[in-house]
Amino acid sequence: MAVELCLLLLLLFCGSTVSEVQPIYKPPPGTLDFGFVPSKTYDTGAYHEPGPIGILFKIVHAFLYLVQPNPFPQDLIRKVAQQKFGNTQGDYQKAIYYEIGFIVSAALGLLFILLLPLVGLCFCMCRCCDNCGGEMHQRQKKNADCQRSCFATFLFVASLIISIGVLCAYAANQHLTSQVRGAKKLVNSNFKDLKVFLNDTPAQIDYLVSQYNTTKDKALSDLNNVGPLLGSRVQEQLGKEVRPALDAALTMAGAIRETKEALENVSVSVEVLQEGTERLHANLTDVKMHLSNTLNDSACSAAQAASTCNIIRNSLNQLNINANFSGLPGVSSQLAKVNDVLKIDLSSLVQKGYAAFNDTPDLVVNQTKNILSDIKNVLESIGLNISSFTKTLPVQKILADLTIYLTQSEAYVQDYFPLVEQYDFYRWLGCLILCCMVVLIVVFYYLGLLCGTCGYDKHASPTTRGCISNTGGNFLMAGVGFSFLFSWVLMIVVVLTFVTGGNVEKLVCEPFEDKTLFKVLDTPYLLNRQWKNYLSGMLFKNPNINLTFEKVYSDCKENKGIYTSLHLEHLFNINEFLNISMYTEDVALRIEHIQINLSKIILLDEIGKENLLNFSSSGIDGINFGAYLTEINKSVTKVDLLSFANDLEARADQLPKGALENALKGHANNIRMIHNQQVVPLEQAMSTLNQSIRLLKRTSSELMVKVKNVISAVNAAQLLINNNASLVIVQETKKYMDTIVGYFEQYIDWVKESIAMEVAACKPIANVIDTAVDIFLCSYVTDSVNAFWFGLGGSSIFLIPAIIFAVKLSKYYRRMDTEDVYDDVETIPMKNTENGNNGYHKEHLYGIHNPVITR
Repeated sequence: MAVELCLLLLLLFCGSTVSEVQPIYKPPPGTLDFGFVPSKTYDTGAYHEPGPIGILFKIVHAFLYLVQPNPFPQDLIRKVAQQKFGNTQGDYQKAIYYEIGFIVSAALGLLFILLLPLVGLCFCMCRCCDNCGGEMHQRQKKNADCQRSCFATFLFVASLIISIGVLCAYAANQHLTSQVRGAKKLVNSNFKDLKVFLNDTPAQIDYLVSQYNTTKDKALSDLNNVGPLLGSRVQEQLGKEVRPALDAALTMAGAIRETKEALENVSVSVEVLQEGTERLHANLTDVKMHLSNTLNDSACSAAQAASTCNIIRNSLNQLNINANFSGLPGVSSQLAKVNDVLKIDLSSLVQKGYAAFNDTPDLVVNQTKNILSDIKNVLESIGLNISSFTKTLPVQKILADLTIYLTQSEAYVQDYFPLVEQYDFYRWLGCLILCCMVVLIVVFYYLGLLCGTCGYDKHASPTTRGCISNTGGNFLMAGVGFSFLFSWVLMIVVVLTFVTGGNVEKLVCEPFEDKTLFKVLDTPYLLNRQWKNYLSGMLFKNPNINLTFEKVYSDCKENKGIYTSLHLEHLFNINEFLNISMYTEDVALRIEHIQINLSKIILLDEIGKENLLNFSSSGIDGINFGAYLTEINKSVTKVDLLSFANDLEARADQLPKGALENALKGHANNIRMIHNQQVVPLEQAMSTLNQSIRLLKRTSSELMVKVKNVISAVNAAQLLINNNASLVIVQETKKYMDTIVGYFEQYIDWVKESIAMEVAACKPIANVIDTAVDIFLCSYVTDSVNAFWFGLGGSSIFLIPAIIFAVKLSKYYRRMDTEDVYDDVETIPMKNTENGNNGYHKEHLYGIHNPVITR
């Protein structure tokens, strides 16, 4: 069955292999999500927890370690398997050395079996001759009560130990029966898991195949979005030079508009300033004239006003303009040239360049339609090839055959399981009878102790003991008799089960647990002298493949896929079917043949470039910025008119009240009015002129160089698009191809990983082995058998001290035929003549109790 199962899984994996024909992606795109391979949970838990009796099992294991502490004899086992045992002289010595603990223990058991019946026979014959305690006479001693108590205590302890031993044996017997009865459920669970293992495999294969659609859909999505993906990548790379050039041209277009506005502001501001300063000059002249006439009034001749009037008269020269804008050169010619430049909308031309460059993705889409259509057809054909190849594999037929075989095996086990339970019942009954033998002996001892202790009267003489006490003694002797009758039978069973169970534990269970047994099985040429590796020779007919029992068991224990566990690549190498070149070569070739022509993209035409050159020769760099800045930096008037008006009004207050004072204050108010209505607007015009002049100065600085740099950048970007874009397109197309192919690589890696770890996970196979060996043979049978002989053997051994103490104690409970007249024969002389032969008093002759013992 193992071979067929392996073949099944092998072919099963062929299918898995096919599904693996799909790739995975690792480079640029996001990771594809293939979900989880569908799998069901296995019911079998290949672990046995014995419960409370496990403590007894551990004690037995510790005892076996004391008996047999030697390591597993791998060399001897190999020689036995190869039928070479005994070829060298030291083999038997090694075997004896390894088994010395069992040999000595078995020898002692055989000695027990031979001697105890013989001793019992001699003991019976000796008692029949009134020896060995058979004479119904008991000497009276002062320490008789102490001896009786000690014998009773020792016998009780021995009986208690025997009782514990028989309870352990009974518990082990019951445990084995209950586990055998429960094994049916465990067996059914294993068969169920094997069926799940077989039935789920096709679904897992189908799932692997179906996930090719995930890869295909993602690839088709990228192909359908070739514009945003490939086109945008090309655009992004070219944009590193194109966009700065267009940005510079657009900035220069903005500078032209700003220059026009600045020139217009300069022209208007100069005109306003020229007219304003002329009007201001006229008004200030009138103010000075009227003010001078007022100061010539006779009132100023008065002593109180003369000095004040003189001060005012001396300050009249300050009422005059300071800045002269009439001599500033005009900017009309520059403004006219800039207006001519602006007749062509440079910004619009630059925006057309932007638009043309931003159409790169659409150009890519339009120029790759035919190639992408071919690639999509290739992807569809790959999927059809995968599906058709999967269907050609005879996986379903093999799985169906194995399922039938598994069903037949399950039916066979079910049919014979009642027979196993029947034989186990016979075994259970036999072990129960053995336990009952020990129980019978122990019951006699307990009854003897009970009756003897309760019926004993310390005031009664040995010849006058009560019926209960005498019955207790008889029970003890009955226990002794049954001990001689049954002990050798018990020991025979103990020796046989000890040798068998102990060696199974040491030679099978312990090596299986630490996998030493697998190492022995993996010994080259062990199971077949012609095969170096038996497992690979059986499965693949190639014994040179390094396939070991230990590795297969460990992999299945970890629930790895059977393809990995059994190295089925030697039967069906999935790498041949997962060779990415088989499925991506056509795709890669077609992608590499993508040709994209971007020569239609015009960033800035010749008109735009000529417009930039015209702007650079507009003459704004010839403006006399120094003359403008000189006048702008001056104040409008020589004196602040508000300060002058305030000062004039203050001095008028110093004059006597009258017409002169009022006239001067009227002139002060007139000066304030001139400041507010004429000086303030002129100052605002000067501020505007200042900003415009400075803007023009900045713009005109190295204007020709700036324009040439912009044109050079645009020309370089255009040259990149026209001549060198093919290199960028090749690089980005390669990345785009790697992305598409990467999806296939990702799918292939996922399929390989799934086949190795998830598809047809062989945990049920390891569970079957664990169930058969670790659980059933070792945990159920061997541990129970070992616990049984441990308990029964302990009880049998303690029958010996129990016999001795029971014989000794029975003398103190049974009614004697004769008794000693004196308390202590060593200290009180015997009255031989009075008391008959040998100084004994025979009660049946005299018919009275011993006066010394009775009250």
